[in-house]
Amino acid sequence: MARKKEELSRWRRFKRYGFAYLFILPTVLGMLILHFFPIVQGIYMSFLKLNQFTFNEFLGAPFIGFKNYYTVLFDMNSPVRIGLMDAARNTIIYTIFVTIGTLGFGMLVALMVNRKFRGRGVIRTLFLFPWIVPTYVTGLLWGFMWQRGVGIINIMLVDWFHILHDKPFWLIGPNTIWAIIIPTVWRYWPLSMLLLLAGLQTIPEELYEAADIDGASPWKKFWMITWPLLKPVWSILILFGLIYNVYSFNIVIMMFGFGAGFPGEWGDLVMTNIFRNSFLQWNFGTGAAASVLLMLVMVLIVLLWMRLYKSSEEYR
Repeated sequence: MARKKEELSRWRRFKRYGFAYLFILPTVLGMLILHFFPIVQGIYMSFLKLNQFTFNEFLGAPFIGFKNYYTVLFDMNSPVRIGLMDAARNTIIYTIFVTIGTLGFGMLVALMVNRKFRGRGVIRTLFLFPWIVPTYVTGLLWGFMWQRGVGIINIMLVDWFHILHDKPFWLIGPNTIWAIIIPTVWRYWPLSMLLLLAGLQTIPEELYEAADIDGASPWKKFWMITWPLLKPVWSILILFGLIYNVYSFNIVIMMFGFGAGFPGEWGDLVMTNIFRNSFLQWNFGTGAAASVLLMLVMVLIVLLWMRLYKSSEEYR
């Protein structure tokens, strides 16, 4: 009896909101076509022996089960695994430093431009310039700037300011990781600044006035008032930063010849590694397996971050 009432209630809700469901139907179909079906196809491809020899068969390629996953995760002699592990290490370092750098620099600039001074609107607008520049252009420009002999970075460090005695290689060797971290921070910090600035403007001035009366230092006001009240902003920025940086692709691929160049042991990221293995070396099966594993890792990270955020909110 209760089940019939529940079904009747659902049918009444459907009749009541049927017109609204009709409006969102194209969006649902679009999401299925653009997201769900490609994900299912990618998962299926990860179980196939899909390479340059079987590509003409596509989804009819030989089924090999979890062999691609074994190659990616456990085959110590596989160059695919070796390259992917290096890329995973670089991606972790890259994601941590870029996320902290964009949030920290964005917070610093947001605190600066939140003050009242002449020309504040112009300064805020100019600070958005790196965010306006497309990521492809950013990668291309910084690729020239990092050149050892003629790049402006080495010219400034060695010839102008004499900080270094010799011009280092930035696009080869261990320095490569910093050569991709710095442009990414430069590209994305204005977004953090903009959102944090919007959050700062919602904090009541009375709280700071009360803290001044109590004799609180600027650091204590920031740590006890500004930082906690900006938590909804910086928690979202960290979450989005983790997602964007793990999937980062454009800047690195443009800095090293639009995929024709190899970023090297210290510059290769997971996405550039998957792209190179899949579309340049035609290892579509292992590329799909690596993509599925990356997707699962990111789902776990997002769920963990949301769980931590929810727990901290409940504690408060």
